Amino acid sequence: DMLISVGERISMSLLAMALCLKNQEAVSFTGSQSGIITCQRHTHAQIIDVRPQRIETSLAQGKIVIVAGFQGVSRDKEITTLGRGGSDTSAVALALALNATQVSFYKDVPGVFDHDPKEYPDLPCYSHLTYQAALDIVNRGAKILHARAIELAAKNGLPLHVQSFM
Repeated sequence: DMLISVGERISMSLLAMALCLKNQEAVSFTGSQSGIITCQRHTHAQIIDVRPQRIETSLAQGKIVIVAGFQGVSRDKEITTLGRGGSDTSAVALALALNATQVSFYKDVPGVFDHDPKEYPDLPCYSHLTYQAALDIVNRGAKILHARAIELAAKNGLPLHVQSFM
């Protein structure tokens, strides 16, 4: 899991550095530094607790906080990864721990569709979905969000927004 999580660590560090070059005070945290505590299962760990003290401190200081999703740390201090869609799940778990009112996901597609809009460009885009309808779409193969993230948001009534970054 240490090796698998390297890409996220590199990306978050580079983004923080780029923001600093633009005179924005930014800080980057790994999953473990951000307080994501997981079970010990490697490559498909489950989040069991979130203790975002370092994030809260940095936000209170007015810093832009960048967190490497998809990863955490077990109670035995082993780096773990959450499996496919783990970044979505990390975002929802952190949002809940930080008492956020919503989570916005920026994707390379213009919204939520039944199937990949790159392969099926004439599909209609959903403007609103219930959690269950979103889960149904994901369980049929859509890859816009991970089911664990939707389930966690549904359990806590946290609105999710999917937007295009283009």
